[in-house]
Amino acid sequence: MTTLGVVPKRTRDHVAVLKGGLSAERDVSLNSGAAVGEALREEGYRVTEIDVDRNLAGQLEAINPDVCFNALHGKFGEDGCVQGVLELLAIPYTHSGVLASALAMHKERAKDVMKLAGVAVAEAKLVTRREALERHVMPPPYVVKPPMEGSSVGVIIVPPGAERPPNSVAAGGSLDQIVMVERYVAGRELTCAVIGDFVTDVIEIVPLRGLAFYDYESKYGPGGSKHELPAQLLPDVYQSVRSLTLRAHQALGCRGVSRADFRFDDTAGGTGELICLEVNTQPGMTGTSLVPELAGHAGWSFGDLVRWMVEDASCNR
Repeated sequence: MTTLGVVPKRTRDHVAVLKGGLSAERDVSLNSGAAVGEALREEGYRVTEIDVDRNLAGQLEAINPDVCFNALHGKFGEDGCVQGVLELLAIPYTHSGVLASALAMHKERAKDVMKLAGVAVAEAKLVTRREALERHVMPPPYVVKPPMEGSSVGVIIVPPGAERPPNSVAAGGSLDQIVMVERYVAGRELTCAVIGDFVTDVIEIVPLRGLAFYDYESKYGPGGSKHELPAQLLPDVYQSVRSLTLRAHQALGCRGVSRADFRFDDTAGGTGELICLEVNTQPGMTGTSLVPELAGHAGWSFGDLVRWMVEDASCNR
């Protein structure tokens, strides 16, 4: 078990918690923001919770906070847009800056950077929904997903032996919209986080609803999954997950907190490959979220974690 250091003293007073927003992950963000706001009040901060809309700059100028805790998820919240607004207003904020946020949010561009840094990723192609619906653009099994969404929103798994792509590929947007078609990676679902320069232990996530992947309900529904912490892995694999998590975090230019998700195939006849699926620069902060659980395992309460994040917040980075 690895342990975090001393929690910093409170030096800031007024925190604006940004939550809700305009993305498909709005409900998750509302839950994250509410939990963060409550914890920060218990830590002694003055907290204003803001349900973010397109007038965010005006809302922030009206209350003049010392720092923003960004609890937004998805488009406009973790893709560099809100970060750019906060940079213009010169308000320190939690998590990654403009470039790292935009880069990590675009799954295909993030793959390019991680691959150059020596982090193995699954092969993928960007095509239109029309192309993905008309034919297999790679041999099944594969995954069809939006290139810039999180929380498993819009993910479709095409199984082995499928004669043609399912009609569900057409759902959720225009046929001219770009989607990412990615090789399906079998195996165990693993996740690990970075908090500052500290790398946490590793969780294995076991969906309990008979699903092939960690979907939206498994992530946020009570009893949707079981978390094995620490994950039961061979020591060299365990340390590889931790080292690759830090490498991906650094390659993308992340700061504050990030979480990397992996698949590891150690089944009989499996490939034995360890593949990074993505890096999340705005991990969830709900009651079932992984980063608070990892921080707790390393000795920090939820309050300790959010206080560290507020004190670590910055801009112009």
